[in-house]
Amino acid sequence: MEYLSQKGIAYTEKNVSRDPDAVQELVSMGLRSLPVIVIGEERLSGFNPVAIDAALAS
Repeated sequence: MEYLSQKGIAYTEKNVSRDPDAVQELVSMGLRSLPVIVIGEERLSGFNPVAIDAALAS
């Protein structure tokens, strides 16, 4: 994700179109929309820079 890369944040990308395990993980979280960003225990659905920055700060 470009936003995290620009901030120098390391991340792991999981592609649900290529990885059935990633689909199962998404469903097990109770989420069905993309993108999903997990920061610690925080699960963010959709791209929201303000929420991402808040989760990174905590």
